[in-house]
Amino acid sequence: MAQATLPLLSGRLGLLLPPMYPVGSPTLGSTASANTGTTFGTTSWVSELALGAEIAGAAGVWASDHLFWRRPVPECLTSLAVAAAATRRVAVGACVLQLPLRSPAVVAKQAAALQALSGGRFVLGVGSGSHPTEYALAGVSFGTRGALLDAGISAVRSAWGTAEQPDAYRIDPAGAAPVWVGGTSPAALRRAGRVGDGWVPLFVGPERFAEGLASVREVAADAGRSPDAVVPAVVMVATVGDDTARARAAGTSWLSSLYGLPAKAFDRHLVAGPANHCAAAAAAYVDAGAGHVIVLVAADDALGQFRALAAAYDRFAPQARPPGTRSGHQERAGEADPWDERIAAQSHERAEVGA
Repeated sequence: MAQATLPLLSGRLGLLLPPMYPVGSPTLGSTASANTGTTFGTTSWVSELALGAEIAGAAGVWASDHLFWRRPVPECLTSLAVAAAATRRVAVGACVLQLPLRSPAVVAKQAAALQALSGGRFVLGVGSGSHPTEYALAGVSFGTRGALLDAGISAVRSAWGTAEQPDAYRIDPAGAAPVWVGGTSPAALRRAGRVGDGWVPLFVGPERFAEGLASVREVAADAGRSPDAVVPAVVMVATVGDDTARARAAGTSWLSSLYGLPAKAFDRHLVAGPANHCAAAAAAYVDAGAGHVIVLVAADDALGQFRALAAAYDRFAPQARPPGTRSGHQERAGEADPWDERIAAQSHERAEVGA
């Protein structure tokens, strides 16, 4: 199997790219700056979020996946290609790709390309999804999704294995990626334990996460694997705001708009309140066994709220940053980092364009 984890992920936060385009932004075509002629649009939106998250100290930038949805949503792997190009250090990953709706051979090729483009930073998170209408529109039987997911994981890894056959048709560029499994059903827990390099559930509290992780590790041990072979990660949904009641109302309303469900359906799943409160909630997942906490910000200002949460988390849990690092990144004594220079140059350019 592929490398199960990536450097500097452990105990640190990640940002899930917003699953909706920002209100008022172009979802088709682009706009152009009259000052520089530079083209802006959703590409700029994704790259700004990814780079901003990296500067804020994120360990990973992630994207969710829907082929059909109630409103325009970014495509997962395309968005991650932009995120990989905009960043240098963070992991970039699917959280999670609905593999039964896609050709495993095509996904294997896309994942291998993303692994090469990112310099080995890509994680392929996969899941079955839970929306029958999406399956119907894709022409795939919803009832077969579990079997299709199991077969798809095997097929993707088999396709990566063809890289070792120099005289045959094969997937190039070579480069297997870690495969993380999403979901909280008994079948998902068994799948993660048997074949997953990681497990990444959504809409679970710390207590339920700990219970699920224990099950995943038990299955892994029964399958002859090390219980530590599966990286434990979790998605935490959060809205940051000084007024807890207003933050909760805003966050559940935002989730209602995303999923088309009543706001009250999300009340128990949302972490809402001041940054310190949200940071403590993230630390509770780490205490429950999570090696990486991916934050879905339930607000339009995803980057601003993530910055506040990440700063509070660093104060609350300083062990999240390895010794001798800044924003979780290795310092090189007496040497300027070219990437930091690029970040500064881009910040200056954006300031001029916005002037």
